[in-house]
Amino acid sequence: MAIVNWLTGSTGMILSSACVIVIVILMLFMSAKLHQSYRKYKVYGWLIAGLLLVCIQYIIRMYVASPESNASPWPYLTASILQIVSFIIINFVFIKLYTRPSGRLVGWAFISMLVAPFILAGIQLYFDCSLLEHPVRGTSMQVLTLDFYSLIINFLILVDTRGIALNRKFVLSLGTYFFYQLASVADGYVFHGEKPFIVVLINFVPLIYFTLLFLMLFEWVIERMLDIHQSSITDGLTSLYNRKHFITRCDKWLREQGVISIIFCDIDNFKKLNDTQGHHAADVILKKVADIIKEESNGIGTAGRYGGEELLAAVRGNVKVKAADVAETIRRRVETETGVTISIGVSTSSPGQSVLDIVKEADEAMYISKTTGKNKVSVVAKSNRSKSRRSKASGEE
Repeated sequence: MAIVNWLTGSTGMILSSACVIVIVILMLFMSAKLHQSYRKYKVYGWLIAGLLLVCIQYIIRMYVASPESNASPWPYLTASILQIVSFIIINFVFIKLYTRPSGRLVGWAFISMLVAPFILAGIQLYFDCSLLEHPVRGTSMQVLTLDFYSLIINFLILVDTRGIALNRKFVLSLGTYFFYQLASVADGYVFHGEKPFIVVLINFVPLIYFTLLFLMLFEWVIERMLDIHQSSITDGLTSLYNRKHFITRCDKWLREQGVISIIFCDIDNFKKLNDTQGHHAADVILKKVADIIKEESNGIGTAGRYGGEELLAAVRGNVKVKAADVAETIRRRVETETGVTISIGVSTSSPGQSVLDIVKEADEAMYISKTTGKNKVSVVAKSNRSKSRRSKASGEE
């Protein structure tokens, strides 16, 4: 019973408010970093504003729960308005993040919802002037217009998100907050603080709500970090690894397994394709070829873009697949599925070779395919490793 009294009293209210403030400060730190990195997205600035209002609201709650408080109605009324305004801002920001982060948040509907609490509070005070004349008893102040408006806004946002593919935590957070609001209304107008269980819910359910928001924002930050990392290692058009990261991965496999095979692919007559059908059509073909190479190397190695229309695949040494067979499958699929052909060179590492050496040999083998008819696979023979590409071409002539 002593614990219940402690949780339902001023100490419990101060504790829960302090915990919420700590969570919100962490969210503010993440929001500031997002705003710094994505300044063109104003939505993060609005998130900072909403979180600052939450901090002010809970600082006021801690004040009114302290022994120094004189139970003046003004802090309670201010906290109630800030609670509604911050709730609207934060939830509209999260909806925007999960639908279209670059879109504008400010609109007539949004501004109207933010202004409405002030107007409703003014209407309430106009018709009930005694509302601010008496000290507040309990942990909250009942303002009928604000309580009703808060429930309606939460319900409308909850209903409006049903058709949007949002994070489940967001929907759960809305449901949690709606439950908190119902408990607050029930306690304020029906039970008047006589049900300890409801008072405990009012004090600590917001902690669950803000914890869910924190987890969502943390996941959002992690996703942005992963996006930045992914964009730094992949090619924007083909989604294959860029040359630097491809070589890095192959270096790692070569050190660990001692053997690696490189498949060097070059799309035949690509310049002619660009000139006759345009860059867009050429890019579509390039992406289709890249997708095929990526699919065929998936699980046995990796794929990358070397430059222009030159694409690479790597086959790890610990798989029971011949790189020449993979190359032939790629050549056949490209010819069948894309309407273009590719010339391919294949090279498998020998002791003491670097990945760049293997890539160079595969490039030379591809050049042989290119100069001896195209649409074929040429495999580097170990006895010919010392020959250069040009000397091979001269020998063919």
